Order: sequence, then C-alpha cells, then structure tokens
Amino acid sequence: MHPRRKQRLVIALAIVVFSSAAIGLVSYALRGNINLFYPPADVAAGKAPTERTIRVGGMVVDGSIKRSTSDLTTTFQVTDYEATVTITYTGILPDLFAEGEGVVAAGILDENGILEASEVLAKHDENYMPPEVAAALEGKDLSGSAPKSYGKGGL
Repeated sequence: MHPRRKQRLVIALAIVVFSSAAIGLVSYALRGNINLFYPPADVAAGKAPTERTIRVGGMVVDGSIKRSTSDLTTTFQVTDYEATVTITYTGILPDLFAEGEGVVAAGILDENGILEASEVLAKHDENYMPPEVAAALEGKDLSGSAPKSYGKGGL
C-alpha cells in the first residue's frame, strides 16, 4: 500500500472513531435529561418506567382534587378518558389549575402507580392544550357522541 494512501486511511479511521465516541458521550449525557410523555392509559397498563422522571398529561377528573390541611400537598387524578392516574404534588399549583382542565405533571412514578410530581403545568388559556395531551386524547369519545378531533394543539 502506498504511504500516502495508508495515511489517508488512518486519518479516516481516526475521524470515525472519535466521532463515534463523541456521539456516544453526548447520548449518555442526555439520557438522564429526557422526560418522556405517557398518557394515563399507558401508565395504567404498566408501560411507564418507575425509576425515572416522566410526564403524564390529561384532564383533571371532576371531584378528585384533595388538598392537605397541614401542608401544600395536593392529590388529584388525571384521565385520558380511558384510564385514570393519581398524582400527588407538594407546592403551589398554577393559577389555572382546576377540575376539568388539562394538565401535564412531571415526576417519578412509584410502584403503586401514583405519580409523585415535581412540576405541574396547567393550560394557559381556554383554547390551548399541550400537543402531547391532544395526541393522547385524539379520537377518544368524550361525550358519548362521535370522537372529537383536537388538531394541532387546540381544543
């Protein structure tokens, strides 16, 4: 093999090895920062992991909000009209948090299927629904009539 051709081959192999190592390190670093979204039906079916932070979204079930009298802990249920997930949150809830409204909660799912939320996000106006929640609710029969279509982020 010609020395110049051998040098080019070594350089090309070095670029491939270093690029692969860099991509691997970046993927490893980002692995812990990714919060995956799960609708309540997937959580109830056991498809959501219990050891890492996830997001669960849907509509707050009417009559499910229970506030603690001793601290800022609130327990409520979220539904996608197929299944329901219980969520506990300690802290101040958003002003727009209410029964029958859309929310997304981020936290860690315990072995009993209860999400210990570290963050609760409520919709910001009457027409907005988070895209993940809209996709989870897409095609669900909400009123006993024909399924509604939520489109791109709107209700």
